Amino acid sequence: MGLESLKHAQRERILFLDQCLTWKGQANRRDLILRFDISTAQAAVDFRTYLSLTETPPVYDAAEKTYFSSGDHRALSSVGPEQVFHLLSEETSDLGTSIPLPSRSLDPAIIAPLHRAMKNERDIQITYTSMNSGLSEPQWITPVRFHFDGEAMHLRAWSHKHETYRDYLPIRISKQYYFATRDRSSPTPFDSDWYSLVRLWIRPRSALTEAQARVVRLEYGFQEGTNMAIETRKALVFYIKRRWRLEDDKGRLELEKVEDLEA
Repeated sequence: MGLESLKHAQRERILFLDQCLTWKGQANRRDLILRFDISTAQAAVDFRTYLSLTETPPVYDAAEKTYFSSGDHRALSSVGPEQVFHLLSEETSDLGTSIPLPSRSLDPAIIAPLHRAMKNERDIQITYTSMNSGLSEPQWITPVRFHFDGEAMHLRAWSHKHETYRDYLPIRISKQYYFATRDRSSPTPFDSDWYSLVRLWIRPRSALTEAQARVVRLEYGFQEGTNMAIETRKALVFYIKRRWRLEDDKGRLELEKVEDLEA
């Protein structure tokens, strides 16, 4: 029996147990009962199921009535830092110890017309406020796809004004009662940056001391003796550089080189 064969609800409970034993180093039936509002009998069944799945079973302490993970514990699944934080944090106040991410707004009255134009293969006229020039001028674009940089959603579109592909933040498009659209006069040009794959090689910043570089490698999960490689679309390199602060003199990482890959 494997995780995949379990029903969704029990699989979630088993993964929660696994996370408790991995990151807290301990778990008991009460953890399951409080988290999922299940019976003691069901919690016992879940523990037996977990014990049958793990290669490194935890040790039961009768005095503590708790299972403790062993030194060679191997997790059944991996989770990100945010999930680990919520697992370990005991803060219940709205003013807890987690810093909120910026709220990047989306307006359905803007998104829906863009999506319709995209699906119907039509051009759409928008008024977009540029953060570089400060101008807000009407322009025709050909929307081709949405993409997400981990914080905000962007619209990739062919700009008839600039005659190139550009990324637009939908919230900077002026809200209108009616968006003018038109048939495409010709097929959109090939988006070479979107369909070109590249590999970014990232390393600790050269100005760091050897000790600083060592802990940066640990912090970002570098494989021992190698730099980190990230494969992405050429069109998205800008967002990786910005999010990872690769061109920030005070950042901890820098871009070593970019390799072109075959699509």
